[in-house]
Amino acid sequence: MFDITKKRHRFRLINPVYPAFNIYSNIADKTTALGPVCIATTVNKMENWDVEVIDENNLRGYGPRGSRGANHEYLQQERPADVVGFYGGLTSTIPRLYDVARFYKERGVITIAGGQHFAGDNIREALESGIDYVVIGEGEETIKELLKSFTGTKEISQIPGIAYLKEHQVMVTAPREPITDFDALPIPDFSLVRYARIKMYPIGKIRGCGMDCEFCAVKGKPRCASSERLLEQIKVLLETYDARHFFIIDDLFGQYRDETIRFCHMLRDYQLRTRKRLDVTVQIRLDNAKDPELLKAMRSAGINTVAIGFESPIEEELKAMNKRLRPEDMIELARVYHRFGFLVHGMFIFGYPFKEASAPKISLNERIKRYRTFIKKAKIDTIQVLLPVPLPGTQLRDRLQHQNRVYPLADIGWEYYDGNFPIFEPDAPLSAQELQVAMHKIMGRFYQLKYMFMIGIHVFTFPAMIFFLHNIKSGWRQWYRPWRNSLARFGGWIVMKGWTQKFKKSTFLDQLKEAQTHVRKNRP
Repeated sequence: MFDITKKRHRFRLINPVYPAFNIYSNIADKTTALGPVCIATTVNKMENWDVEVIDENNLRGYGPRGSRGANHEYLQQERPADVVGFYGGLTSTIPRLYDVARFYKERGVITIAGGQHFAGDNIREALESGIDYVVIGEGEETIKELLKSFTGTKEISQIPGIAYLKEHQVMVTAPREPITDFDALPIPDFSLVRYARIKMYPIGKIRGCGMDCEFCAVKGKPRCASSERLLEQIKVLLETYDARHFFIIDDLFGQYRDETIRFCHMLRDYQLRTRKRLDVTVQIRLDNAKDPELLKAMRSAGINTVAIGFESPIEEELKAMNKRLRPEDMIELARVYHRFGFLVHGMFIFGYPFKEASAPKISLNERIKRYRTFIKKAKIDTIQVLLPVPLPGTQLRDRLQHQNRVYPLADIGWEYYDGNFPIFEPDAPLSAQELQVAMHKIMGRFYQLKYMFMIGIHVFTFPAMIFFLHNIKSGWRQWYRPWRNSLARFGGWIVMKGWTQKFKKSTFLDQLKEAQTHVRKNRP
């Protein structure tokens, strides 16, 4: 129970650890999620509240480790929390989230969860799995009102945007309007993330996305903060932590084109004034390559890497995703980014299910061939190939469930919803096992052991830079790109090898066979 007699209360916000074997673990211990930091910063501004964020994926330094993630027994003994929040932005972490939530709930701690996972039936699932309150939508305003309600200054039922159980019934309050005045929110305070060592800092300016992709849970009209606010985030991090590497998490960096260019010029001028060179990564639409003024502004601002959702080089799959580009046009646009000097990280979804039963039957080998050809022609520097994931709250999940194609959670649980595992029955003539093997064949051709030797070769060629004394910048780019890519591709080989070894020891293939049996019995 909440003790209102205490002079100060503690709010702990937890970002659950990824499943035991996950290809994202390599980057997770270098960064953190922005959402929990924003929520924690808001609570930290409240009177009589102490706040901390525990990112179980970045638990370094003096972080108390358990058998998995953090040692919450130790944390609760050292610094007892009165309220614990959970970040449910990644569906694959949900089983861990529920395990930790039950731990705290059994000890009388109030538990709150929020994030993209909690949609539809998942609200009841959460409330029956150790969560007292589910925050629906953005949480900065909701969390303040919810915490005030625990001290008797606010009635629970009057708080918009939450769900809770009352006499075994799920109660959902009125929806809360999306936040539009971002400048009224405090600048995210990364000092609240305990035990983490952050090398790449996430920052953001735009929430929402109007692209309406079938597989994506991010919907709604984009809402934009001011460029001054985004620049202030960078200033604070550089001046406080000497941060140099940033990831702008906006789904589409090029939205609000004129304002984006203005921000790039502001960031360029700030770096010139401080004489600090920054490295920025953004997610951006492929067709922004048609805007040379935007690309020039981005390069001048220190934006070196663009992450682009190519999704697929197969035109029929692009149509199913609601994408409106042709593969041949995509290749030309990708090359534009390459010519402007950007490092291009390509993101793909292999084996996307067609919408029409009359869609062409494309063999597995043909699919693999198209991917390899596309990646080579587009000159993509690094790739990420995942399987389709019917995430909660997406049109893709609704479609596949209606077709009785999604594997039962009793067989294939939420922990497998990270893009590395087949989650549903694919289109004929493919099998789920073939999809997973094919995905790793594409990645395996790209990330290979041979790049370990290429790293050394590039190091020995560095003295050739002397021939570019007339244009050091051009010479550096010509040398750096292949060296950097060799390093990334060798690192990718290490990650894939580790994942494969752990996968072979798992029981997933047996679980998959059970799931296939159950689904095929119920399909017409």
